[in-house]
Amino acid sequence: MLNSVLVEGRANSRAAILNRPSALNALTASMAARLYRLYESWEENSDIGFVMMKGGSDRAFCSGTDVVALYQLLNEGGYNGWYCNGRRGSISLPGMFRVVTDRTVFSSPEVQIGFHPDAGASYYLSRLPGYLGEYLALTGEKLNGVEMMACGLATHYSPKEKLPWIEERLGNLITDDRSVIETSLAQYGSLVYPDSRSVLHEIETIDSIFCHDTMEEIIEALETKVAESNNKRYTMVLDKIREASPLSLKVALQSIREGRFQTLDQCLAREYRTSLKFISKQVSDDFCEGVRARLVDKDFAPKLEEVTDDMVASFFSPLGEVEPELNLPVSVREPDV
Repeated sequence: MLNSVLVEGRANSRAAILNRPSALNALTASMAARLYRLYESWEENSDIGFVMMKGGSDRAFCSGTDVVALYQLLNEGGYNGWYCNGRRGSISLPGMFRVVTDRTVFSSPEVQIGFHPDAGASYYLSRLPGYLGEYLALTGEKLNGVEMMACGLATHYSPKEKLPWIEERLGNLITDDRSVIETSLAQYGSLVYPDSRSVLHEIETIDSIFCHDTMEEIIEALETKVAESNNKRYTMVLDKIREASPLSLKVALQSIREGRFQTLDQCLAREYRTSLKFISKQVSDDFCEGVRARLVDKDFAPKLEEVTDDMVASFFSPLGEVEPELNLPVSVREPDV
């Protein structure tokens, strides 16, 4: 698995390259462990001023955790407690600089497979304008690179063709001064605006629907909107929510709401706890059933469970003595993380 994470090194910089193109660079536990070791060693090396992460192919940067491999382990009884906490763009969102292109696509489709947006999603999504975060988490709708810039998920936009120039420029830097890196990225950047079809132009309507406290109220507001306008966008959104795991929807909504008032490390610890409970199947089998229906058998007919308030609450309770809580080294955290 060493070849699944490659390294490019220069005198004062390093690049970690996700290299599983056949799986759209989906993360495995061994890949996450290798990334952790690499980043830890680079942090301790005073000669390294800049670190980059990228995908090793044109097809994808990262498609998230390899949930099919995890599903197979769970079914075979080979699950030993590991969980790779990393979803698509969230592996890069903690970065100081986040470059997107005309090929970038961001989404949070976890509720469609009976899971929840994790890896810091409740922190990042809850800080988007209005209730856009709830909209993205509950529907799995996609944002392109321009939209990511507009809502603050990305810091720089550049046409894909300029990426090699950016890498070359950054790789030759001999300083970790933030302003120098900012200037270097800006030289290859483009000023862009969402087109007229973008969901970002619908933010007032999204706020009026997704501001409600419960999933039942959100669904009712969507139904009213569809009945009054017959709008294709919201008809599709309503269909997506109806196809998702009811348990995942309620857990995701509460997670985003709690994330608004928590630090990143608090969100990560809570999401880790929630992820383990989904995977353990102690409360519900929706995760395995969702992966089976959408990614393995592809019959798109998951047998999802009815939801109670107690089931939802259990995902936010402590793990207990069986599993240790996630403890992060926040004492050595950079000031703006």
